[in-house]
Amino acid sequence: MTGEPQYLYLTTTGRRSAQPREIEIWFTERAGRCYLIAEHGERAQWVRNIVAEPRVSCRVGETTYVGRARVVNGTTEPTLAREIRAASEAKYGWGDGLVVELTLDPVA
Repeated sequence: MTGEPQYLYLTTTGRRSAQPREIEIWFTERAGRCYLIAEHGERAQWVRNIVAEPRVSCRVGETTYVGRARVVNGTTEPTLAREIRAASEAKYGWGDGLVVELTLDPVA
């Protein structure tokens, strides 16, 4: 994955509708994983969808990926959460919110 694009396009499965839901969102990369920040924390609809169904897909540039998402627990993983927020702050000038980790594989 390249660090060039500003956005990724995340597709979750609607927890009520079971329909695909796509959002455009800023991201950072670390150790082969992508990280997102939910400004509205667990109230964000896409986060609620991930909690209900962690399988996701996303597009970065021209590449499509599939994988799993999880909420980073700021209590048990404070260093990771802090590092991701700092990386987002450095890249975008903003880093407040709930951190979500994506573990992805490119679609062949």
